[in-house]
Amino acid sequence: MGVPRFTRPKGVNEQLSPNLYVANCGPSVGLSYEIIESVFSKFGQVKGVYAADESGVRVIVSYFEVDSAQAALTTLDGHPCPDLGGRSLHIRFSVLQPTSEGQANDSIPVSLVASDLNIPGLYLWHDFVNAKEERELLAAVDDRPWNKLSKRRVQHYGYEFCYDTRNVNTKEQLGELPSFVSSILKRISSLSDLGDSESLAVDQLTVNEYPRGVGLSPHIDTHSAFEGLIFSLSLAGPCIMEFRRYLDGSWIPKATARNDTKVENLDDGSSLIRRAIYLPPRSMLLLSGEARFAWLHYIPHHKIDMVNDDVVRRGSRRVSFTFRKVRRGPCQCEFPQYCDSRR
Repeated sequence: MGVPRFTRPKGVNEQLSPNLYVANCGPSVGLSYEIIESVFSKFGQVKGVYAADESGVRVIVSYFEVDSAQAALTTLDGHPCPDLGGRSLHIRFSVLQPTSEGQANDSIPVSLVASDLNIPGLYLWHDFVNAKEERELLAAVDDRPWNKLSKRRVQHYGYEFCYDTRNVNTKEQLGELPSFVSSILKRISSLSDLGDSESLAVDQLTVNEYPRGVGLSPHIDTHSAFEGLIFSLSLAGPCIMEFRRYLDGSWIPKATARNDTKVENLDDGSSLIRRAIYLPPRSMLLLSGEARFAWLHYIPHHKIDMVNDDVVRRGSRRVSFTFRKVRRGPCQCEFPQYCDSRR
């Protein structure tokens, strides 16, 4: 497994560690890993922020130095943190558990087509571009400057995505989308099998480069930032994308219920549905409707993935082109429990 595994020490005499177990903090309470890392970076260089479990409300913050972890624990434990929405964090030292490097995660079946996941609004087109077009797109972005984040590189076109607020400033347009994606935009606009009357026009592009073993933290793209269609083109390398739906009690929406659905009951009393799909190079994924507004999407931090009985090694890099349309007014979706416009 590409991500180290940690546990919270048992007993009152906790050993000092550069790793912190942080409760009441994570994507399920609206805090992205990028925001968490920016807050904890004030106390020292952060090696990484990881999920502590499947709840989405507990994370591991891993530092390079023990002193940094101790300073963060002393300052933040039990006190409201203004930079994290005023939440009071509960923090303890955590210890690293031995694991096999590069082990693949085969805890849930991996589908090859979107219809098998039975998530309304989820579509996947294989070979949306050909190998020549893939090479040309990669050459085009490699010829332009990258912005470096903690674990990956990004480029923004149309509008810049602000990771600290998970939103865009609609008053500062960077310009039109680049000419090298014009054929992709034309292909998107010609899609006819969506069954959705919403405009297919997009005006924002984020290009992400993921090195081997680097994934994406679980999140729902901010409702108030973007409209209801999000297209993501995968280039250069494959990956697994997992989808998660947190439920109240054991209730499963009729739109997503099926006989083989496995609902995991978590320690905090909530329930979770997990499904996964394989994204090959040159495929286009569309999140719309329920898939876009109510399901978290997540790319595990693996170097090796299990696709059913097959072992798939990730390439040296994966590059995604994510096309979105910036929202101009409040979101009016049917999922208020996940919608920041309703808060």
